[in-house]
Amino acid sequence: MNDAVHQDQAERLRLIMKEKNGQAETAYARQPRIITISSGKGGVGKTNIAINLAIAFAQIGKKVVVMDADLGLANVNVILGIIPKYNLYHVLKKQKKLREIIVDTEYGIQIIAGASGFYQLASLEEDERSAFVDNLKDLAYADIILIDTGAGVSPNVLTFLKGADDAIIITTPEPTAITDAYGIIKSISTEVNGPNIRLVVNRVNSIMEGKKVSDRVINIAGQFLNIKVNNLGFVFEDSVVQHAVVKQDPFMRSAPNSKASQSIKHLMSRLANIDYQESGGFGRFLKSIFGGKL
Repeated sequence: MNDAVHQDQAERLRLIMKEKNGQAETAYARQPRIITISSGKGGVGKTNIAINLAIAFAQIGKKVVVMDADLGLANVNVILGIIPKYNLYHVLKKQKKLREIIVDTEYGIQIIAGASGFYQLASLEEDERSAFVDNLKDLAYADIILIDTGAGVSPNVLTFLKGADDAIIITTPEPTAITDAYGIIKSISTEVNGPNIRLVVNRVNSIMEGKKVSDRVINIAGQFLNIKVNNLGFVFEDSVVQHAVVKQDPFMRSAPNSKASQSIKHLMSRLANIDYQESGGFGRFLKSIFGGKL
């Protein structure tokens, strides 16, 4: 697909959320905020962060829809222990409307399950991708649409990234993850009216490690791509994360006072531009590091 068509789809993704019932909203009407979460490579904790970040938003009263757009290797519903009757496969094959496959959860968020195992959907044709983007008007009631994309730089991933308000790129301190994170940032750097690019370093063992990785990516992106990447923060390595995955119970609920949960709450507060207050010492500690609002 050429760049012109790709940019047109990204622009339509931005504009579709400004419409309800076929009529453009006024400048004063609420519009959903589209946040994509992606990574250059798999296995960096992208989906876990997406789900727990969504729960953190819901806990402050936001209507949040998490869409699993990792076509072919979807696992949002798996982490939540949910077996949906319908998923994006049925939407892409025009068997269901997007609004018909939305699933309510006990965590205060709604999810749209991806089409796990249908690898032929991992690279959609142009008309299929366009029809899918148009379906997003069914989500116009939400405050936040959080899209968990696939890893890498496929046309599907880039369409969502370039059309979002915020593109959160997840990496870890591993050299391959850092290199691939830079690669995906490079892929979206040519978009004139692109998203706010925000970096999250997952599974850090220390403040210094998180700062070193983020500084490296941000500085290289600024020097060679002439693009600003914001340091959203980092998530500490925490044993509760793996336990939560095994139990299929997000750590924001199963371990709300853990280091991982406190890290997620601060990421949320910076995205929401609110002053998150935490009575615990570790919460105050994180606030001093993250620096409060963006």
